Amino acid sequence: MSTHQRLPTIQAQQLTDAFRQFNELSEHLSASYQALEEQVGKLHRELAEARSQRLKTLEEKEQLAEWLEKILSALPAGVVVLDIKGSIIDFNQKALECLGEPLFGEIWSDVLKRNLTAVTGNPHEYRLPNGRHVSLDHQQLDGQAGQIIVLSDVSEMRSLQETIHQQQQLSAMGEMVASLAHQIRTPLSTAILYISQIDNPNLSAEKRRQFSQKILQRLQFLEGQVNDMLLFAKDGRLAMTGFALSALLNHLTEAAKDSIGQADIILEISNRAKAENLRGNEPALRGALMNLIGNAADAIKQSGKPGRIGIAVHQTGSKHIEIKIEDTGNGIDPALSQRIFEPFFTTKPSGTGLGLAIVKQVIEAHGGSVTVKSQLGSGTCFFIALPCIESQALLLPSGFSSKNHLFVEKLNATV
Repeated sequence: MSTHQRLPTIQAQQLTDAFRQFNELSEHLSASYQALEEQVGKLHRELAEARSQRLKTLEEKEQLAEWLEKILSALPAGVVVLDIKGSIIDFNQKALECLGEPLFGEIWSDVLKRNLTAVTGNPHEYRLPNGRHVSLDHQQLDGQAGQIIVLSDVSEMRSLQETIHQQQQLSAMGEMVASLAHQIRTPLSTAILYISQIDNPNLSAEKRRQFSQKILQRLQFLEGQVNDMLLFAKDGRLAMTGFALSALLNHLTEAAKDSIGQADIILEISNRAKAENLRGNEPALRGALMNLIGNAADAIKQSGKPGRIGIAVHQTGSKHIEIKIEDTGNGIDPALSQRIFEPFFTTKPSGTGLGLAIVKQVIEAHGGSVTVKSQLGSGTCFFIALPCIESQALLLPSGFSSKNHLFVEKLNATV
């Protein structure tokens, strides 16, 4: 076969191979395009589904936000939202009614000063310009800076509490009158009996002196009952002023010695507090503490044995002191220790049950608290916590020292 005859055959084979490769590539491209179309379709479907889900989530969030807005508007409490700088970024209608305009963008501390007045004795309660009372609660926002402030109107609750308190006071006053009538009748009758006999011409001078002394004792007892009644009726409303802690302790020292009398009792008074001054009613506070000291002396006398009364003062913080009054008497029955501060509860035949109730009332009127720990047969300890004030120059009576001191004295006599 000649060269010219073989060339067309070779070219035809090459052309066939080229067409075959072209067809294969075309089929591959078609398959790839189809796969790509399927992938694009899948992505379109996923995108549409994601868009639909986002729209659904957005609608749910918008609906939730709308619900929350309605809930906030319906809340009886005012709600204020602050950012990290303390500026108001949101609030509800109740907050607007309580605080007035403007609010949005205002600094919360400025709004607080402008509209709210702190209520003495309650750090979370404030008085609005219209006279109503609100309590403030703060809640930090999780995961972001800022906080939520809730203003709750407590005016009705305070009014109800005052009404209940007044009713309790009236009830207590009724009990007090009945108790005092019973307590006063006996010493008054005794005093009248002695007075009726004191003018007897046949009465000796010694008997007349004894009768006069007994009349005086009965009248002093009656005076004490009346004073207790008046103090209890004040319901903790006392005139307050600054006074030196050392002056109180000096007064207690002298009064305690008189209360102990001739009993064989060691009296210890120590002051290790850094604070020098208190704010309150010194005579009322002294009377309350003397009530506890008198009870301690009575408990030791009833035990029939020598004893000790310790009065220790120490600092419990920068703004508080604690006065501890302990004795070595017979102690208090655990079944009765929970009731000793109740008005008119007493275990003494001649007691009115007002003593410890007045102690609690006076201590709480000074912003303090009183607790008791006692063990039957071993003695009793009262703990009185009181706020103190920053050191300042106070005029002390002559002879009184503002230094910490320890006083120990034993009064030797028979019980």
